[in-house]
Amino acid sequence: MDFSLILAENTNSIIEKWVAAVRQDRQIESADDLSYTAIKNHIPDVFCAMISVLAPSQESDIKSILKASWQHGLLRAEQGFDPTEIAREYRLLRIVIFDTLESDLLQGTPVEIVRYMRLIDAVIDEAIARCFKSYVEERLRELKHLHLSLTLHNEELTRLINANQDTFSQLAHELKHPLTSIIGYSDLFLRQQKRNYDIKDSYTNLEHIERVLRNGRHLLRLINDVLELSRYDAGKVQLQIAPTNVTELVINVCEMLEPLAEEKDLQIIVDCDRCPQEIFTDEFQLQQVITNLISNAIRYTESGSVKISCQILDENTWSFTVADTGIGIAPENQARIFEPYYRVSKGDRTYLPDSTGLGLAIVSRLVKLLQGEINLESQLGVGSTFTVTFPLKINT
Repeated sequence: MDFSLILAENTNSIIEKWVAAVRQDRQIESADDLSYTAIKNHIPDVFCAMISVLAPSQESDIKSILKASWQHGLLRAEQGFDPTEIAREYRLLRIVIFDTLESDLLQGTPVEIVRYMRLIDAVIDEAIARCFKSYVEERLRELKHLHLSLTLHNEELTRLINANQDTFSQLAHELKHPLTSIIGYSDLFLRQQKRNYDIKDSYTNLEHIERVLRNGRHLLRLINDVLELSRYDAGKVQLQIAPTNVTELVINVCEMLEPLAEEKDLQIIVDCDRCPQEIFTDEFQLQQVITNLISNAIRYTESGSVKISCQILDENTWSFTVADTGIGIAPENQARIFEPYYRVSKGDRTYLPDSTGLGLAIVSRLVKLLQGEINLESQLGVGSTFTVTFPLKINT
């Protein structure tokens, strides 16, 4: 029995069943928003290599396996998969293969059955090993890039701290916890890399890398916000006035933030029917205002919707509004909401873990820079509405 031919005939069916199994597995959340093609990835190439290995005329096609699995690991890293999700992918692949081909396998002799099962297992194990190797290297590349960025930002941060001693204690407090985590997990990872480890051990190492990257990204976001706030306060932001399509800008920002809303099953409603066709402003700075307000609404809303609307008010002004059904802001806190490092409490937590406390402070400065005004209406447990009024044309 030439089992390679049977596998070739069933390849498409197996891949379809496997993609369906990956989508149904609630522990592979990273695949939820991916297309069929994005999930399938380089698995067909792995199958081609597997078929050649099983063929009586050829003992091995290791190069094809290595190449396909290497590319699979790189793409899964770019798609944001966790190591455990990749491991489950290959586990499902093994299950689907044997479930689909069980009846054909049983028609062979015991020697053939054992041989083919061992070969299939060997190919999948080799694919897993190579996939994880490329995944780790991609994560390490990102970690090195992050380290370089943090080093450069640290130099600029040191300069700013020397010039702004009043904010040093607040800033040090914000940097303490993520920086401590980065140092601790980095040290643990480096010590473990000095030892020999197999595939099972690499799962733990990868989790350490993920934690380092997660804390590093938060730290980098905080530093970026601090630097941006400092530039505004120092008057170093120069406006670049140009014709701007507001509707297009709002839609682009909503599309960018839609995955964050989908994670919480929030509905984003956009009403730009009465929006001005064209205004004269700094498009980049206006985009910063819109992005910060919408992302802030998503962050503090657990259910319901976020509504974005804009309209012409008169011949000189227009307004942009973001209304959410979130936790709301108490009256006594509304006066402080635009202060740096101030964050709204949520239940028994002091603040949300991914918040830097600088978003609305940056928004208030940008709005002023763009010659606008911002107003807030909010009620606890009902939601908040931020309304920004801008001129149709900035006076230069």
